[in-house]
Amino acid sequence: MILHFYFARRFMRAYLGTFGVFVALTFLLNLVEEIGRFGPDTITFLGAVELTALRVPANIYQITPLIMILATLILYLGLARSSEMVVTRASGRSALRALISPFLTALLLGALMVGVFNPIVATTTKRYEALKTSYKEGGISVFSISREGLWLRQGSQRGQTVIRALTANSDGSALTDVTFISFDPEGAPLRRIEAGTATLNDGAWSLTDAKSWDLSMNVNPEANAAFYDDLTIPTTLTRQGIVDTFGDPLIVPIWQLPAYISDLETAGFSGRRHAIWLQMELSRPLFLAAMVLVGAAFTMRHTRFGRTGIMVLSAVLLAFALYFMRNFAQILGENGQLPLQLAAWAPPVAAILLPLGLILHLEDG
Repeated sequence: MILHFYFARRFMRAYLGTFGVFVALTFLLNLVEEIGRFGPDTITFLGAVELTALRVPANIYQITPLIMILATLILYLGLARSSEMVVTRASGRSALRALISPFLTALLLGALMVGVFNPIVATTTKRYEALKTSYKEGGISVFSISREGLWLRQGSQRGQTVIRALTANSDGSALTDVTFISFDPEGAPLRRIEAGTATLNDGAWSLTDAKSWDLSMNVNPEANAAFYDDLTIPTTLTRQGIVDTFGDPLIVPIWQLPAYISDLETAGFSGRRHAIWLQMELSRPLFLAAMVLVGAAFTMRHTRFGRTGIMVLSAVLLAFALYFMRNFAQILGENGQLPLQLAAWAPPVAAILLPLGLILHLEDG
């Protein structure tokens, strides 16, 4: 038991060190990118730092398998150079028993990533997209779905407009039973419009069977209401922008994903992309633990056997191949060519069985 705790402590130290290095590098690279993207006339240095801090968690979350494989390589290369692994094997412990504590530690880290870090990433990513849009267009565009229907918000320097629709098509460009409420920059209501349908064209919403109330006048809005067979409202929203906003499941915390998928399907959207993302996130701890087996399969041997660089390169290449296979299976699952459970869980299981077989062959074969 003491040896298991020792290996787990060494693995955690390697993981946290690697994690910290990647956070620092990612922060510096993103900071330079944000400053170059907006320029000093659009954003201050502190604003760029804020955008970078909001963007880094999502970047780190995507490369956690790489961090895991590198931490494993650091652990077992260190144990091999100090001959601790040789002593462990000489004491009668098999290679598989020496893998138990790092494997379980990786599972625990993966569970913490999904349960705790995932909601943080969702929040920071949503805030980052909102701030980036405000710097680019002078306003904020927001998309959300709830049991009351679909909600959009488009913004500019002239104010904000809140849009609520009962249902929508697959890309959010055609709304039914829609309401537009416009506000000035100080937040005072200016106008309310209700329409049977609203279609998003280039730079404008085209409304049919619309009724408009002027809320800025000091008179009864109903007495001055106007009816329109067709009405056009300028907008900064685009079809691709709407799809990118609600189509990215990363902005939804994992604890809210089941309800969000149900709301998506109720509003008329396909929830398959979010459903496969949910399954992929649930299988993430298993895939991260598989990276430990991949790293151990190539580096548990003693350094006196030579070819350490080739073994490390082989471990990294195999990890990248498994990561690519996982992403490819996710795409097939999103397109409906693979069942959700198979697309999400087959790659982690394969990623465990492949290096496990290699370890059994090389170490205990």
